[in-house]
Amino acid sequence: MDLQLTLVVAGLVIGIVVGMTGMGGGALMTPALVLFFNVPPLAAVSSDLVVSAVMKPVGGVVHLRRGTVDLRLVGWLCAGSVPAAFGGVLVSRALGSGAGVQQWTKIALGAALLLAAAGLILRAYQSLVARGRRAADRAAGRPVTRDEATVGGYRVRPVPTVLVGVLGGLIVGMTSVGSGSLIIIALLALYPRLSAAGLVGTDLVQAVPLVASAALGHLLFGDFRLDLTASLLVGCLPGVYLGARLSSRAPGGLVRRALALVLLASGLKLLGLPDLAMVATLGVVVVVGPLLWMSARVRHGLPPRAPILAEARARTRSERESAVPR
Repeated sequence: MDLQLTLVVAGLVIGIVVGMTGMGGGALMTPALVLFFNVPPLAAVSSDLVVSAVMKPVGGVVHLRRGTVDLRLVGWLCAGSVPAAFGGVLVSRALGSGAGVQQWTKIALGAALLLAAAGLILRAYQSLVARGRRAADRAAGRPVTRDEATVGGYRVRPVPTVLVGVLGGLIVGMTSVGSGSLIIIALLALYPRLSAAGLVGTDLVQAVPLVASAALGHLLFGDFRLDLTASLLVGCLPGVYLGARLSSRAPGGLVRRALALVLLASGLKLLGLPDLAMVATLGVVVVVGPLLWMSARVRHGLPPRAPILAEARARTRSERESAVPR
């Protein structure tokens, strides 16, 4: 298959995942370019950020219309992330473009992917705890209350929020990973009462200027390749639209589990773990992970296993309810 057509197909698949889950763009596209297309890490980061800068506003507009964005948080995050993202590009540029820098970028990308995988698991566990609490309320005949707020209803913490933006922006500028994974986990820790819809909407909107800043830096100082980026965009744009249409029907939980496994495998590969050790590690995760998850479900009052499609419909219904302005 022609290289450009292969890149279009890869962009389509990644776009569908982004549309379905709201994350995975940089965490999938950059390692895919490095591992499967032998694109130098710096060029992969540059192209991915420019693609993301085009895709992000589409989802951001949707969430702004639905009222699931806290513009206060967006402002404080951008105060730190926008200059830091541009600065991350300058740091990479200052290090040079030799083989040593390419290897360093590869290692930094691998570490960021492992953090992103851990963040996905953390988000899933928090959702599990919330479902267990609601199930316990229903079983006891108590009214099922929601202590989450789509926007507002909590005190904004400016300094920690700006620091999250600085750290996230620096990582995004250097590796392209983090705008939809690492920052959202930090928001989850700082604002636990922010609903799932508010969390995703706020993170997506703040990522627009963040990624635009990093993309501008890479256009000016990075290793941007127009042909590579154009092919990816041809696939990504319809993929995001299709994924968004499928998001209400597809089992998002299953997609996120697969995404976490892919992030883990990509991170380990980029960090140079031998193939045999990587296969053994993934095998342990595949076997032990579901057992630990079943144990966690039981501990929080849920059945060990639940129908994935039913759970997906319940989660979608929950997010729609939380998206209604209060």
